[in-house]
Amino acid sequence: MLLMLKLLATSLLLGSFLYANTSDEIEDFLSSKFSKNPQLKSVDVNVESSKPLEHLKGWNAYIVNVKATLKGKSKQVIEQKMIWFSNGSVITKDLTDMQSGDSFTDLVKPDFKSKYYTKEHLIYGNANAKHKIAIFSDPLCPFCKAFVPGALKEMKKEPKNYAVYYYHLPLQRIHPASVPLVRIAQAAQNKGVKDVILKMYGMKLNPREKNINVILAAFNKAVGAEITLKDMQDKKVAQQIAFDNKVANDLMVAGTPTIYLDGKMDRTKNKYKKAH
Repeated sequence: MLLMLKLLATSLLLGSFLYANTSDEIEDFLSSKFSKNPQLKSVDVNVESSKPLEHLKGWNAYIVNVKATLKGKSKQVIEQKMIWFSNGSVITKDLTDMQSGDSFTDLVKPDFKSKYYTKEHLIYGNANAKHKIAIFSDPLCPFCKAFVPGALKEMKKEPKNYAVYYYHLPLQRIHPASVPLVRIAQAAQNKGVKDVILKMYGMKLNPREKNINVILAAFNKAVGAEITLKDMQDKKVAQQIAFDNKVANDLMVAGTPTIYLDGKMDRTKNKYKKAH
């Protein structure tokens, strides 16, 4: 579903259209182009925010929410957040710095909002600590396995300096076993099992495992818990995982691990080491 909008966005980009430099003009322009998709019954485009690009005079970045209803009996509604760039003459989906090779898209993504720091997500440190760290991770992601455990151990040692907030973000397409796994982990957190997240990263499990009993057994062995199928199917668990997914969507977080330091995305993932 998201792929449909992405493909349409690509077609717009390839056309390099003229027009648009205010939020209203951006909305009108994109609404007109998206509405030409024969698979869509209706499209609503809203510019959430905009900001000028510091290093490109005359260019602005626009964070855009797109809500579309598909044609057919289901009338399914799909939503996607996008970033577009315009200088008043051209609108494009991406801009890349030729010197650094960095995409401007990463530089203008939304900041972490204070309302997302909830006590349920605080796994280490004091809520009033000097710095707030937010981690989005998939426990079966090899990059997460290489980074998250070590980082957590370091942060855990300084509770007055780091308030560490953890958000489940299973990458279903490449690690399908992580979907039930994070539900199991959330159930364990709700039951007060200590160090759930840190211990979970030490478990041995095939990322494509489909047998829920195998996943449960591997988790319980690694964490030292007794979580059941009933526990992971609790309505509260589903709501918590849905909340994490919503936060990731709002912030346009697509990969793991993604780290925020004091509300700003840290692409290096190491700035916390110098935050004192």
